[in-house]
Amino acid sequence: MLKNRTILPRLDYLLAFEVAAELESFAAAAKEMNVSETAISRKIKLLELHYDCTLFVRGHRSVRLTDQGRVLLQGIRGPLQSIAKLSEDILGKKNPSSVRLSATNSVASLWLMPRMTQFHEANQNIAINLVSSDIDEECLSDEFDLIILRGDGDWPGYEAKRLFGETIFPVCAPSYLENYRRIADVAELVSHNLIEVSTRHTEWMNWRTWLERTGADPDQIKHSTSVNTYPLAVHAAIDGLGVALGWGHLVDRHLNTGALVRPLDEAHVRTRSGYYLLRRKGASRHAERDVVADWLLAESAARKRYTKRAFHTA
Repeated sequence: MLKNRTILPRLDYLLAFEVAAELESFAAAAKEMNVSETAISRKIKLLELHYDCTLFVRGHRSVRLTDQGRVLLQGIRGPLQSIAKLSEDILGKKNPSSVRLSATNSVASLWLMPRMTQFHEANQNIAINLVSSDIDEECLSDEFDLIILRGDGDWPGYEAKRLFGETIFPVCAPSYLENYRRIADVAELVSHNLIEVSTRHTEWMNWRTWLERTGADPDQIKHSTSVNTYPLAVHAAIDGLGVALGWGHLVDRHLNTGALVRPLDEAHVRTRSGYYLLRRKGASRHAERDVVADWLLAESAARKRYTKRAFHTA
C-alpha cells in the first residue's frame, strides 16, 4: 500500500501533460481531449506547481519540453499504458463486446431466438445485436459482422458457409385435424385452409409451387389465408387457423413440442437453395465475431437431418 499519497499528482494533470508533450501544442491537446485550451494550460501549470519545476518552454504556437519535462514524460508513458490496458481488461469483462448479426425474419424469429439464451449463458462477455429483415440489401449492410441469408451460396465479396438446406412440408396444429378431418393425401390439401405468405421474394416457395411439385392441382385451392411474414404463418398454424408450409429446421422446435404436426408424414419438397452464414471477405479480425460464427456452425452441425427422398428438387 502506498504510504505517502501526497507525492502523487492528479491523473488528469498527467494525462494533459502527456498529450500536450506528444503533440507539442496545448491547442492540439485541447482538441484531442475535447476540453478548452485554458483547461489544458491550467492542468499543466498545476502539475508544474506540484513538482516545483517548469515542464514546458512556451512558444507562440507550440511548446517544447524542458529537461525535467522529458524525464517526466519518459517515466509516465509506461505506467499510463499499463493502467489503460488494465482498465480495458477489467471493463471488457464487465461490458460485453457486441457482434452485429443480421438475418431473415424467419431465421431470426424461429431458429436464432430460441438459441440465444443458451449462448448468452455460456458467453456473457459477448452481446449479439440482432436485426431481422426480409430485404437482402438491408441484411448485407456494411454495419453487420455476420449475416444469414437464403440463396445458392454465391454472394460476391462474402465467404459463405451453409447452415441448412430447404426441406418443405405441410404443418398444422393437432387441434386443426381434430376440428376438421384427417388429411389422407396431398390432393386433399386443396380443400383445406392453406396459410400463404405474401412476399416480394417470388423465388420463395408458396403453396402453388409446392402443390405443382407434388403433382396436385393448385387451381383447386378453395380457401387460403395470407400473412406478410413467415413467422406469422407459423403462429397462425399453431393457433389452428389452417395448414402452413413448414421449413425444416425453422419449425423443428414446434414439431418437437407437439405444437405442430406433419399431417402427411414424410411428404416434402427439397430445393437446391439453403440458408448460409456470410462473412465479408477481407474483414479485420474480430475474436467475438468468430466465437458467434463458430457457435452458429456448431448449431448447424447438430441439426436434425431430413431424408433426401422427395417429390421434387427445385
